Amino acid sequence: MDLSQVRYSNPEHETGHADFYKVLRKRVNQYFKDNNISRHANANMVLKSIFMVALYIVPLVFMLTFFESTGMILLMWALMGFGMAGIGLSVMHDANHNAYSKNNRINTIMSKLLLPIGGSPVNWRIQHNVLHHTYTNVTGMDEDIDTGILMRFSPNQPLRKGHKLQHVYAWFLYGFMTIMWFSTKDYVQLERYKKKDLLKTQNVTYRFMLISIIITKIFYIAIFFGLPLIFSSLPWYGVVGGFFLMHFIAGLTLGMIFQPAHVIPSSNYPVPDKTGNIETDWAVSQLMNTANFAPKSTWFSWYVGGLNFQVEHHLFPNVCHVHYSSISHIVRDTCLEYNLPYFSYKTFADALLEHGKMLYRLGHKEQVPAMVDAK
Repeated sequence: MDLSQVRYSNPEHETGHADFYKVLRKRVNQYFKDNNISRHANANMVLKSIFMVALYIVPLVFMLTFFESTGMILLMWALMGFGMAGIGLSVMHDANHNAYSKNNRINTIMSKLLLPIGGSPVNWRIQHNVLHHTYTNVTGMDEDIDTGILMRFSPNQPLRKGHKLQHVYAWFLYGFMTIMWFSTKDYVQLERYKKKDLLKTQNVTYRFMLISIIITKIFYIAIFFGLPLIFSSLPWYGVVGGFFLMHFIAGLTLGMIFQPAHVIPSSNYPVPDKTGNIETDWAVSQLMNTANFAPKSTWFSWYVGGLNFQVEHHLFPNVCHVHYSSISHIVRDTCLEYNLPYFSYKTFADALLEHGKMLYRLGHKEQVPAMVDAK
């Protein structure tokens, strides 16, 4: 179905929810006004950005200049993996949502931090901003749940025999997420977005994107693989292993943060009718298909860019994540007032456990009944 045909509506039985999002936005805007603070980045966000970039770049410098032991160099590769994930979660994510700064030039500059970690900001914005945030958990629209035949993230996708073990092998596949970024994914996405006429949403041409992706990939490989291959004391196979270790840590980290927020027992996976109509309000659909986790874990929230507050992020993607914890009370209370769900798991471990349970159910049942058991 064409994206232009898919739309959200507010059916008669949900008329009481019609003004939910309007009221919520008014209250959140009032919070920023009353406290005289910007909804964009603050000094702590800037310091975090510097730290995450340093966590990615400094270990590379050390392995090229100071360290010679295999153990220390592999440790540097591992730290780079956490730095790569940190940039993705805490820096470029906000910038690509135009939430980092009120100055769009700064957002554009910061969004390009996706390039040195192997990705394409343009493709990312189409996949994440245009598709995932608009059509969360809608099969055929949300590419975050359409990952090919190896995984079944929705009851509306075909069930295959191999899916019976997906709750076991999913964690291993998550580790390949960023490896796919720098190798094949951007090219595959570019072809798909060209066919779907989605490149126009970013005001770019296919030719420009193809050339830019090729050039940036060459620079990425030259710097983050070529330089260690030439200057580090490890043999070539050690560099290959370290490069893989970095990407596996980053991919696993990203997968473990993003998937438990949506592929969970409480998700309802909306389905458009034949005319493309989804019979629910957009904001209500976000609540039904998103969950928070570990809301009281300050340091965890700091590292993952506030993405443990996924409900707040999906309702207010243009607000910098440093404010999610503060506005979460407003969002929760407003949801309760309108008798709407506000799913939140007490710990990160709880969210991972429920995600694993959902993967098991999706791998064993053709249709998975909704089970609202978020804590």
